[in-house]
Amino acid sequence: MSGTEGDSAFLQEAGDQTAGTAWRMILLVMMAVLGAAVLVGLIVTLATANTRRDEALKLQSHSYEVMILARTLSGTISGAEASLGRYVISGDQQLGQEYSERWQLAGTQIARLKQQASDNPAQVRLINELAAAYRARGRALEVIALSTNYKKNDQALGLYYQARKADSLPRIDRLLEEISDHEHDLLDSRTANAMRKVDQSNFFAKILVVFGVLIVIGAVVLGWLTIEAMKQEAIATADAEAERERAGLLEEAVTRATDELRAQEARMRQAQKMEAIGQLTGGIAHDFNNMLAVVMGGLELAKRQLGQDDELVEKHIDSATEGALRAAALTRRLLAFTREEALRTEPVDPGAVVAGMSDLLDRTLGDTIAVAVRDAGSGWQVRVDRLQLENVVLNLAVNARDAMDGRGTLTITTAGTTLSAGAVGDCPAGEYVSLSVTDTGAGMTPEVLERVFEPFFTTKPVGKGTGLGLSQVFAFTRQAEGEIALRSTPGEGTTVTLYLPRRDGKAAAPALQRPAPAVRQDVESGPLDILVVEDDPRVLASTIGALEELGHRATACNDPLAAPAMIAADPAISLVISDVLMPGQTGPEMIAGLLTQYPALTVVYVTGYAGDAGGEAEFGGHTVLRKPFTIAGLEAAIADAAAGSGRTMPLNGIAAE
Repeated sequence: MSGTEGDSAFLQEAGDQTAGTAWRMILLVMMAVLGAAVLVGLIVTLATANTRRDEALKLQSHSYEVMILARTLSGTISGAEASLGRYVISGDQQLGQEYSERWQLAGTQIARLKQQASDNPAQVRLINELAAAYRARGRALEVIALSTNYKKNDQALGLYYQARKADSLPRIDRLLEEISDHEHDLLDSRTANAMRKVDQSNFFAKILVVFGVLIVIGAVVLGWLTIEAMKQEAIATADAEAERERAGLLEEAVTRATDELRAQEARMRQAQKMEAIGQLTGGIAHDFNNMLAVVMGGLELAKRQLGQDDELVEKHIDSATEGALRAAALTRRLLAFTREEALRTEPVDPGAVVAGMSDLLDRTLGDTIAVAVRDAGSGWQVRVDRLQLENVVLNLAVNARDAMDGRGTLTITTAGTTLSAGAVGDCPAGEYVSLSVTDTGAGMTPEVLERVFEPFFTTKPVGKGTGLGLSQVFAFTRQAEGEIALRSTPGEGTTVTLYLPRRDGKAAAPALQRPAPAVRQDVESGPLDILVVEDDPRVLASTIGALEELGHRATACNDPLAAPAMIAADPAISLVISDVLMPGQTGPEMIAGLLTQYPALTVVYVTGYAGDAGGEAEFGGHTVLRKPFTIAGLEAAIADAAAGSGRTMPLNGIAAE
């Protein structure tokens, strides 16, 4: 081989080595580029998968919140319905308050549900329908709650059963079910879509990893990049685990916060209940103090005038008696809230009723209030309980006096009018008698107007009102199948207008004053041997004294269990006057035992808790005398018992119709 041929071979080998090196360099560069591309693709794919997973988790959480809120709302409405049912049956005011709070909470939950589903037009449409059904249901249940609150239990129970059959409650349940189903379907769709995208990302990631591994076999750099990618994946997994731990801690914190919120709500409800009780107690104490001041002042003045001016003594005693009768009337109103009182409806001319109350209004409102009465009712009549109508007018007049701070003009107007359907509230079309009470007082703000008919709500200072006056007016109007309108402007005054359906019929003449009782002439009025059973020693002594004043022979008994032995010891006893509620044995239980041995005994029950209930229904047909009673009332009760009429005697001794 010549030198020239050796040089050529060397140069060729060197060229081959250079070409191989260059090729390897190019290959390494290409592998590096491809490895980098694979790495970038892998990182992007993992990031996309994480993003889609996070979005899916967020959407799942949102859907779970909507479904949980819908289920919670269903439970709240069911709880409110159940509380109302127990309230209608038991009459427990605490259950009524529980119903009101749960029903208001349901409204708040509907608003929250709408806010949570605001990104979904279909859900918003369903929630709007749910809100409308909730309001319609609320109006129906409101009448039931108010009827129960004013002790119209039979009416409330009937309305409650009608409401249970109404379409509004199934519609609410159906809408809630549709909302939950729609959200559940949306959740399934979102989850499937997210999982599909995650699967796609995982598939692409697998391809890139395989391709990268093949490249890494020929290049350490690509292998190192793959290792780094694996490290990144490990870091992402650790981050996901840490995120799950943080989510668990957050859920625990939310649970603790929710429990604390519920505890605070319970404390707030208890505080509101105590405030309502304090408000009612303060108002009652204020009214009783006013009446006791009249009684004590009249008796003290009469005592000072004894032996000096008999006419003035009689005037002071009459004043004290009037105060005592007003206190008894207040007690009767309080009993109306704790025990159902039967209505005595009759055709009534509201204009005549208001005209007949002029003296009562003048005495109640004072000389600084000018009262103007206008009757444009054309003699139209309504069918209501006359005493309740008088009480409504008096309540509105007293509220107007307080709003005018004891000085101003009060205008009471009655008129006949024709209303179209829905012209006032939900009234049907027809003829109505309107009764308006207008004052020139301070007026009410829109915030007060919204709550003015709520039981126990009052703007008067503590001890100056019970918050029951206007709620009584509202209940009376609904009982009469009428409507009520309220118009008030701050600084200008207030007008309350009652629209009562016109009824045909002959109206009874107004009679605020009943005649004094007279002794029955058709019953023998000679002295009787009477056993008085009463556990209160003061009432017992007073009753014994009254009977002796009437000329009867009275025997005192402070224990119903001792009555049979006392009658056995004195066979001349022909009449038993008994209290109803006594320790050891009630009056009706004692009488039932006595009548088995002495069927000829005449019985008079004396009670402070009988209301206007008929004696036949609760006291076996015997005469019932309500506390407090006068001597004339006691005499009339004895005469009626002897005649066997078995009637309930009011304060003045005239039997209730």
